Amino acid sequence: MRRTKLFAVLLAICLMISAFAGCSKSNEQANKSESSTAFTDSAKRQVKLPAKITKIAPSGSLAQIVLFALAPDMLVGVSDKWSEEAKKYLDPKYANLPVVGQFYGGKNLNIEEIAKLSPQVVIDVGEAKSTIVEDMNSISSKVNIPTIHIDATTATMPEAYRTLGKLLGREAQGEALAQYCEQTYKKTQDIMNAVGDNGKVKVLYCSGKDGLNVLAKGSFHAEILDKVTNNVAVLKKFSSSGAGDPVDIEQIALWNPDVIIFAPGSIYSTVGSNPAWQKLNAIKKGKYYEVPNGPYNWMGSPPSVNRYMGMIWITQLLYPEKAQYDVYKETVKYYDLFYHCKLTEDQYKALVGNSLLKK
Repeated sequence: MRRTKLFAVLLAICLMISAFAGCSKSNEQANKSESSTAFTDSAKRQVKLPAKITKIAPSGSLAQIVLFALAPDMLVGVSDKWSEEAKKYLDPKYANLPVVGQFYGGKNLNIEEIAKLSPQVVIDVGEAKSTIVEDMNSISSKVNIPTIHIDATTATMPEAYRTLGKLLGREAQGEALAQYCEQTYKKTQDIMNAVGDNGKVKVLYCSGKDGLNVLAKGSFHAEILDKVTNNVAVLKKFSSSGAGDPVDIEQIALWNPDVIIFAPGSIYSTVGSNPAWQKLNAIKKGKYYEVPNGPYNWMGSPPSVNRYMGMIWITQLLYPEKAQYDVYKETVKYYDLFYHCKLTEDQYKALVGNSLLKK
């Protein structure tokens, strides 16, 4: 009788343990399913991502600028070290983020650093290449981290920010950035419609230490330049590099631009006293300017959301009667939205000192 009772007690205990274990397993599976979600990126790839994302890594510098505006606190690292010039406009807590390198190409990709920082997702933002699916899959397998692509051109950046806002739980900030991009892009179109093709100023964009690299008409990096000017740099063949294509001073003289825009770090400060350049009308008339730079070149390098500020600057520079911006107020607004920086008037003057405030 005692054995029967003992057996019954043991059986009851076993059943309880089994039920508890089954329940725990069921809860664990439920939690697992709740902790991840399927996301379809712009390359039509379905990627399994955490339901709540708090740690991200950019695929490169273009994605870094876009993501920094939306969620700087989520970045576990940056693709390139911030320059000392850039640090003037950044909160110190973001200025010294670890450098993980570029995921594309992988020449300076730091796999060990990425593993240590363990981002939940690598985010690529920009115009999709024909190999985008293979590229994203390759990055994901290389670092063993989910990788997604969000398509974004100057025209489609608003939708990109709305998508990223939902993905990262930053809908309000994503919408604010989207609206800014929409409004700036539309106003640029309105200004240029008022100017008309015949009213576009003949412009040449020069870069490099000797100023003899140009952004060719039709090249990827000349998108904004082509939109708002008559870009005289017509070349039969051109590269897709932000450094532009090399030419000589004789070719520049043949193009005879009305205005020359110099990239940061080029020869803007010495070109006025350079005999070879003094022959050009744009130089003789003082119609040459340097692109504002900080944290990034307003016209590109990389060609990301920094170009919206470039649209405002260059339309006001070339077509002041049509643009009618208060560039100081616009710059303060932009730096607050995209760089989380309270820009001072002195900082603004330093930024545009060789362009809008040039004497």
